[in-house]
Amino acid sequence: MGKNAFRVGYGPGQTPDLLSYFDDTLVFATSWQQHIVALRVLLRLLRRHGLHVNPSKVSIGSSSVEFLGHMVSSGTLVPTQKKMDKILQLSVPVMKKEVRSLLGLVNYHRHFIANFASISAPLSDLLRKGTPEKVQWTPRCDQSLAEIKRLFSSPPILIIPDMQETFIVRSDASDFGIGAVLLQDRDGILMPCRYASRKLLPRECRYSAIEREALALVFAVTQFQRYLIFKHFVLQTDHTLEQVPRRMLA
Repeated sequence: MGKNAFRVGYGPGQTPDLLSYFDDTLVFATSWQQHIVALRVLLRLLRRHGLHVNPSKVSIGSSSVEFLGHMVSSGTLVPTQKKMDKILQLSVPVMKKEVRSLLGLVNYHRHFIANFASISAPLSDLLRKGTPEKVQWTPRCDQSLAEIKRLFSSPPILIIPDMQETFIVRSDASDFGIGAVLLQDRDGILMPCRYASRKLLPRECRYSAIEREALALVFAVTQFQRYLIFKHFVLQTDHTLEQVPRRMLA
């Protein structure tokens, strides 16, 4: 069952209480009554477009469900145990293609980890242009892989964003990378909705501390713009906006 069925019926992303990605579809609601209404919408769409589902792959009324490699439950998101086990069982790569495979697996869940780009930098550096196909594994690579496994040894948890509540965005910069986290308040505790990070380019490493902070600020808002656009939100940085060069925010 494909996303096109919903595009025909309602237009992209406009189907209430339904999410679809290729042949994976999720129906969600905050009450049983709303859930029944959403299911009826889905069934009408299926009937209208002559689509069928496999009953053995259908789960109705579940409080926890697997969707796109994640477990969705009670307003939270965690990687599936199967995905985490694969990460914990990663071995030291010998060739570049094995490094690409390793990074492909862990990058899919990078939004669960703060400053992931800096943590994984020794591994991604192995793929630089001009480096040999047989990788030169170093102690820094060992430390990077060990840290990634440690971070996934217990399920990292994100909360599902509530678009009716205020978002808090925090940004940060180091000598080698920039990072950000999208937060919301849950019962008086700030909880992460999503992390984002990237390595600094060689020219960006020469920026002053305040310029790197400004770069991180712009990066944060850009990464989370789908949640922030047309909304009031709180932005937290290590510097006041008066200190940030205006040219960096243009």
